Amino acid sequence: MPKTQQRDLIKEYITYIQVEKGLARHTVESYARDLARLDRWAAKATSKTIAEMGRPDLRKWIAQLSREGLAPSSVARAVSAARGFYRFLMLDGHIKIHPAEDLDTPQKFSYLPRFLTEEEIDRLFAAPDISTEEGVRDRAMLELMYAAGLRVSELVSMKQTDVDVHAGVVICHGKGSKERHVPVGKSAIHWLQQYAAIRAGDGRSAYLNLFLARGKPLTRQLAWATIKGHAEKVGLQRVSPHTLRHSFATHLLQHGADSRSVQALLGHSDISTTQIYTHMTDRHLRASYDNHHPRARAVAARAEPAESAEPMTDKE
Repeated sequence: MPKTQQRDLIKEYITYIQVEKGLARHTVESYARDLARLDRWAAKATSKTIAEMGRPDLRKWIAQLSREGLAPSSVARAVSAARGFYRFLMLDGHIKIHPAEDLDTPQKFSYLPRFLTEEEIDRLFAAPDISTEEGVRDRAMLELMYAAGLRVSELVSMKQTDVDVHAGVVICHGKGSKERHVPVGKSAIHWLQQYAAIRAGDGRSAYLNLFLARGKPLTRQLAWATIKGHAEKVGLQRVSPHTLRHSFATHLLQHGADSRSVQALLGHSDISTTQIYTHMTDRHLRASYDNHHPRARAVAARAEPAESAEPMTDKE
């Protein structure tokens, strides 16, 4: 199959996932880069087109990605792009065998993301100066992100009409234009009302976006910088908007929420994505047990018989 035709097929697949499947723009762009990388590797390493690649070729490609130092999550995403592309080729009759269907990939979650303890959440939320309008905005932003487990993209795109303070619910517009309704608690509602009062008072209530900075919609970059700045003021390092999302999920599970409910609240399409938080809470529970159970570290003591004990006989 000519090389130019393969490039057209890649473009057709990208159009397909963008238009028919409605994947998010960032996902589409990532898949396009991954397939372009695979296309270049196929030509250089195997002298084949992508459609001519077999399972052994793809295994070599995965190994090469790992040798290049790509994170396991990035390798998994590249393989996901390849799987979807080959499935598309099969549906259109370009190939008869799916070479990437059962490919093994590196463990996607080989690390556990950072989350804050409840005490650290309290410290972070106390950081903004709530005597200023900007401080009230920042407190409302922090409260909402933690209360609803928002991605930063969901936060900055949220409109005033997406918040129903009376019902205690916010509407989130997630990846792939998926919409979900998430309940929020009294603390977040209180600070959203405080922020809304400020906006109504300064004549900027006509803006559709919920959070503003100097009269314009808040950007992803400013949200990152704001959260990082407040965290560093109270001695917390490596805190990002996603840290609050991780903390939201972890604390729910620690307090007894089931993983399916957390999956729905986070907007995960696959329960396996939510399982990482189960691993995090397992580790938390293990640490709590080891630190607080009176017999957790008593193995050596039990192994030594008491001096007054009688020797055991065969009958015993």
